[in-house]
Amino acid sequence: MICVLSGGTGGAKFVDGLRQVIPSDQITLIVNTGDDLLWWGLYVSPDIDSIMYVLCGLLSRERGWGVKGDTFLCLQAMGQLGEPIWFHTGDRDLAVHILRSRLLAEGKTLSQATAAICAKLGVKARVLPMSDSRVETRVDTPSGEFSFEEYFVQRWYQDPVNSVRFAGASDAEPAPGVIEAILSADAVLIAPSNPITSLGPILSVPGVREALRGARGTVAAVSPIVGNAPVAGPAGILMTAQGLPCSIAGVAKAYEDFLDLLICDTRDARAAEALRRSGLRVQCAQTIMRSTEDRAVLARTVLSFACSNLLRDEQTSGTGTEESTFNQPKVDAATDQP
Repeated sequence: MICVLSGGTGGAKFVDGLRQVIPSDQITLIVNTGDDLLWWGLYVSPDIDSIMYVLCGLLSRERGWGVKGDTFLCLQAMGQLGEPIWFHTGDRDLAVHILRSRLLAEGKTLSQATAAICAKLGVKARVLPMSDSRVETRVDTPSGEFSFEEYFVQRWYQDPVNSVRFAGASDAEPAPGVIEAILSADAVLIAPSNPITSLGPILSVPGVREALRGARGTVAAVSPIVGNAPVAGPAGILMTAQGLPCSIAGVAKAYEDFLDLLICDTRDARAAEALRRSGLRVQCAQTIMRSTEDRAVLARTVLSFACSNLLRDEQTSGTGTEESTFNQPKVDAATDQP
């Protein structure tokens, strides 16, 4: 079993690759909920939605969020009624928010609501919110403090950032199954998501870092930074605001108390060698995911580095499903080459 900590667009791309390489029912995902918000009175969980949609084949590849082929008639109508429309929610996407909101109003926890929606969508992987408690990412700027979605979507992350905090984290508890999934996994994979606002909220929940330090499997992270810039989004700005360099060294620093292995892009080979001298295990690979094939190759490469014995067992037993692509070229962990 593989456990993945994920959030954001990069995380969804990585999960898309992972589901092509191993059966979805062998994957447990612990997903960021620091971006969650109430929108038009509905409870929206953007990262959980993206993960669910990618696992059932509904995610829009063009946008990287929302449902492919969705319409936006409700959004247009709400705008005509004078309601805010800066958070673009499609019509089919709204159906999920309505169902989630109803389940929560009936007394279900976020975990229970997520499981129910996953079942209706045919998602076979186990998707867990990081917590059933409300934890909100807050971004402090010279213009004031904003929720992450306000900072990222409404204001296009143009504000200088003073700091980031996770409101409610100190009183939160991990959702049921989160700690057990980390401790029992054959490998724990940290997706190439923003270390501050995608993974930071998960790591802020009491007990999660401790579980990662005690994990029996390899804890491996894929860097979302290539050179001195993020692949996408404001990760660099946010890392700098939190006192971390925008580099693979900054990613390693963010996870230093539990990280066993860092996978970085081949363009960071020189920086990787410097990190190796500090004692960290680092491997290089092609980490930019431009196509579906790129996603599968990266997922397979990461698994080859983190748990090669598991992959060999799968190939030998022939138990892979139609989702599996074990005929992809293997990567030599010593040379980082196919």
